[in-house]
Amino acid sequence: MPMKTKDKPGVAQPKPFTPGVTKGMVREHAYHLYRDKLDRGALSLEDWVLAEKDMVATMEAEGQVSR
Repeated sequence: MPMKTKDKPGVAQPKPFTPGVTKGMVREHAYHLYRDKLDRGALSLEDWVLAEKDMVATMEAEGQVSR
């Protein structure tokens, strides 16, 4: 029988820490990354930060942003 797991409580989306990145951009990327997790509740602070980092890394790899 599978164990029940408790997800971390969700938090409101924080302000992005990367200049030029908006909350909407991060929100859209997070929803693509965590589509399965959203069925169980809101995202944690760690989820939001990881989504922003992943989005910025993807943009840099595609040449859309330079640091």
